[in-house]
Amino acid sequence: MRRPTIDPGIFKKRRERLAAQTQGAAVIVPAHPELIRNHDVHFPYRQDSHLYYLTGFEEPESVLVLRPGMTPEYVLFVRKKDVHRETWDGFRYGPEGAEREFGVDKAYPFDEIDKVLPTLLEGVEKVYYRLYWNTEFDGHLQRALESVRIKQGRSGTGLLPIIDSSEILGEMRLKKEPIELEWLRRACEISAEGHVAAMKFTHPGVNERQVQAVVEYTFRMHGSPRDGYGSIVASGASATTLHYVFNDQPCKEGDLLLIDAGAEYNHFTGDITRTFPVSGRFTDVQTRFYEKVLQVQKAILKMIRPGIAFKSMQDTTIEMLTDALLELGILKGSANHIIEQQLFKKYYPHGVSHWLGMDVHDCGLYKIKGESRRLEPGMCFTVEPGLYVPLDDQDAPKEFRGLGVRIEDDVVVTDLGCEVMTSKAPKEIHDMASIIGKG
Repeated sequence: MRRPTIDPGIFKKRRERLAAQTQGAAVIVPAHPELIRNHDVHFPYRQDSHLYYLTGFEEPESVLVLRPGMTPEYVLFVRKKDVHRETWDGFRYGPEGAEREFGVDKAYPFDEIDKVLPTLLEGVEKVYYRLYWNTEFDGHLQRALESVRIKQGRSGTGLLPIIDSSEILGEMRLKKEPIELEWLRRACEISAEGHVAAMKFTHPGVNERQVQAVVEYTFRMHGSPRDGYGSIVASGASATTLHYVFNDQPCKEGDLLLIDAGAEYNHFTGDITRTFPVSGRFTDVQTRFYEKVLQVQKAILKMIRPGIAFKSMQDTTIEMLTDALLELGILKGSANHIIEQQLFKKYYPHGVSHWLGMDVHDCGLYKIKGESRRLEPGMCFTVEPGLYVPLDDQDAPKEFRGLGVRIEDDVVVTDLGCEVMTSKAPKEIHDMASIIGKG
């Protein structure tokens, strides 16, 4: 018998917080469907973050129905126990195991969803559900809503209103609880270990794929069950492609290597980017370019504190990177004109930050009533300025063409400022030089 790896009481408290905000409603959260990789081989399965956040249940073909104040209140639909399938695919809890191990009030087999779900929706006033996120399950819900409407006869009542659950669950997940910060810090520490191992391993002649293998091997050896996202290992001009995925080129003498990779731990993920020279030594041109980005990143980290607007970090980043592009001679003219016309986007096309947590681009509102959100203690996010000069950019000075640099750390807002959770991954030129190729 398998046991939950995390105290079910943690998930119960989260459901209680959600129930306090959704009285009279039903909250429905389905699992992600399994996806075919090729022929009859599936991609490795990872549970939907919202479902796991509320239940701790990791199996596919599962659905949470939470009905605050009703009986049963906490309902799960799960796969049946099936000895034959378990012989091939591994252990299943089944309805009885779900009730015993996860504190479920009532569990049903998933294949009874169309029969049971309509009965669970009778008497509720509205439904919290994210339409179009899981189109496979949308049909089940639509049939259940129509069944409820028909049972009401000539009451004049229409379909139950559906409210997108993204906002309410996103806001719950935005500010991290102490145990969640513990898990996220560990994810960041493991992520940093992977980046350090990559620096030690890298030398001219290795392949990007080999570096990726070292990063992800280190993640596993330090307790991470999976990566938080697909690793980016981009050498030379490939670093100017933001989401480079090939990871198959040789790392050459004189090139920079950009690695964007993060480890997951207890369903929380780190997200680190480091850029360093394959040979261990920056050229003078690379040093000038790199230090401009590092200067911006340090400035943003210093400005983080409770009360500042999230957008202010991006505004400051744009101003500082625009000045850097002018100082390097990559852009010419007035800084105000460049910003007004967004000419900087050619070399800095992304934001400096995004929420971080169970998802690498985590949930939570960035604006409230049209205004940029103010930072509060417990909010976690990335700080990742970058500059990227396309190899074929005839407008930029030749010495900068093909250079791509991004420096990314993960932070949590504290009462007085912020804590950098990824500080064990070196980013100062002299610190990196002391370990690159020394593995």
